[in-house]
Amino acid sequence: MTDAYNGTAVVAKRADDGEPNTEEIRDLAGAAGYEVVGEVTQTRTEDPAFCLGEGKVAELARVVEATEATTVLFDNRLGPYQTFNIGNKLPEGVEVLDRFRLILDIFGQRAQTKKAQLQVELAELRYELPRAEAKTSLAKRDERPGFMGLGEYDESREQDIKKQISNIRDALDRIEREEEHRRETRRESGFDLVALAGYTNAGKSTLLRRLAAEVDIDENEGLHPDLDKTAESEDRLFTTLGTTTRRADIDRRNVLVTDTVGFISDLPHWLVESFKSTLSEVYRADLVLLVVDVSDPVEEIQEKLVTCHDTLYERNEAPIVTVLNKIDKVSEEELAEKREYLSALAPNPVAISAMEDLNIDELVARIDGELPDYQHETLVLPMTEETMSVVSWVHDHAVVEDVDYGEQVIIEFEARPSVVEQSRSKAANLVPAEQ
Repeated sequence: MTDAYNGTAVVAKRADDGEPNTEEIRDLAGAAGYEVVGEVTQTRTEDPAFCLGEGKVAELARVVEATEATTVLFDNRLGPYQTFNIGNKLPEGVEVLDRFRLILDIFGQRAQTKKAQLQVELAELRYELPRAEAKTSLAKRDERPGFMGLGEYDESREQDIKKQISNIRDALDRIEREEEHRRETRRESGFDLVALAGYTNAGKSTLLRRLAAEVDIDENEGLHPDLDKTAESEDRLFTTLGTTTRRADIDRRNVLVTDTVGFISDLPHWLVESFKSTLSEVYRADLVLLVVDVSDPVEEIQEKLVTCHDTLYERNEAPIVTVLNKIDKVSEEELAEKREYLSALAPNPVAISAMEDLNIDELVARIDGELPDYQHETLVLPMTEETMSVVSWVHDHAVVEDVDYGEQVIIEFEARPSVVEQSRSKAANLVPAEQ
């Protein structure tokens, strides 16, 4: 999938202290289809009118004019007035987008499912709402339609946005109920649910492909319509906007592994809230693999782990295993130092390279060990035609250890507790053969 070309852009960033880092905003620009032709940065406290200082905005205008850029991309959150003020200083026709508007544009490009499209629309409305409220407030106060270039005063627009937000929430709640029903059906069918979480570009999609690489999706998986035969694996942001689920064999188990939307740094609450239904795949999993790029600077890894833990532990009850990915990019000494530094946040991580297939067997063993224990069961069944269908069902949903066919059928197996309960119910409904 190739991103559409959106033109040329100058990136801008203000930092309160230290040297402003534009690496991520450049990555975001590339993900959105922009060619970055220049940048302007400044270290200072925020200017309420321009974000940057007014002199620096004048410099930004000169860079835009010299490069003939069509867009300015700010790696900061801009208020509606700041956006307007900056735009007034730039050549006519140059668009100003802040970090979050840019992220929404990328999400919009990636959204292919109905759920993802609704989440993007919800996020866009949440972004627009305070701007609509600002228009209403200023227009009422100053009685000047179009004040500060914010557009005509239209109080009904604010109400329309709130109504649309409510309608989309209702639609997403319906989808979430359907997905929860599907998750429970999978569990009843003997599947363990494993979710991949972590920051974008940590290698989650590559790991998903590695865990499921040897498994073909057969016709029986038609029961689960969101099982995908392929999962994109590319070095770019937001490859996975929705969720991708594939079947993997973990020792004796039937396991479904789901790759979820990647975290990004410095996301506002309203944006995270818009995508919380995607995170439900993580919150309701039996096990979460928190994937991090171990080649990142250790302070950055620590910051990302803290953010992920804050998000995951808020609602998640499943065990979380930290996976230090991309060990092929670091030395053994560097890996050991980072493991020690991160030991409080990741006390027993698994270090792998999904790309190079390093230590995947160790990770598979860890997954098997962390998933809920199987329960042992022995069923004594009458010898009837109906019994054979129960035996077949147990074979499909459990690990069968032994079957003895005599005057009665004795079957020993291990399975998830929910499968054991179902097998007992099926056995209880069998009618003994007539003597």
